[in-house]
Amino acid sequence: MREGRIKFTCDWTAGPPVLRSAVRKLCDWKKRLHGMGFIGEYRQGPLRDVGFGNISVRDGDGFIITGAGTGGVAHLTAGHCVRVTAVDLDRNRLSCTGPLKASSESLTHAAVYEADPAVSGVIHVHKPALWRRLLATGAPATSPNAPYGSPTLAREILDLVGRTDVKKQGIIVLEGHEGGIVTFGGDLDRAGEVLLTHFSAPHSSQA
Repeated sequence: MREGRIKFTCDWTAGPPVLRSAVRKLCDWKKRLHGMGFIGEYRQGPLRDVGFGNISVRDGDGFIITGAGTGGVAHLTAGHCVRVTAVDLDRNRLSCTGPLKASSESLTHAAVYEADPAVSGVIHVHKPALWRRLLATGAPATSPNAPYGSPTLAREILDLVGRTDVKKQGIIVLEGHEGGIVTFGGDLDRAGEVLLTHFSAPHSSQA
C-alpha cells in the first residue's frame, strides 16, 4: 500500500504501538468509514494502490493518527497508529513515534487541534460526490490553491477554525484536494456524526 506523498519533513522515531485502549474508538470509526468507502485505497487509474483518508484523536500535547499507508486496512490495530509529538508549521516539520510514519495529512489534523483546544477528534475522508455537493451549497472551504498535506493548507485551516464560526459547524471542505473533507468535534463520535449527517442529507450521493 502507498499513501499520498508526505510533503513535510518527518522526524520519525521507531517505537512500540500505542495502547489499544487509547485508539479503540479510532479503530472502530476506521472500520465503519472504510466499509462506507470514505477511507480506503484507489484500486485503478494513476492513483492505484494509493491510500486515502485518516483519523486522529488528541493525546495530551499531541495526537494519535493512523499511519502512512493504512488507508486500505479495514481492521485497524494499535500497530497501525502513530503518536505525533511535535509540529512546526514554520519549518514544515513534524515529529512522531510508533511502528509507522504519520499520515501525509498530519499537518491538517495538527492545524485543527491547534486552532481549537476543545477538539479531541478529527476525521479526514474522500467522497467526491459529497465534496462537490458541499462546495455547491457553500460549506466552509479552503482555497483551491492550497494542496493537501501542505503548510499553506494547514494555515488556512488554522484561520478558518480559529477566526470564524467553522468550529460550530465542525466541517471543512478541502477545495484544493478533490474529494477531501475534514470533520471534527469534542470527540470522534461528534466528528463522525457531523460527517454522516451531511452524507445522509437529502440529495446526497452514495458515490
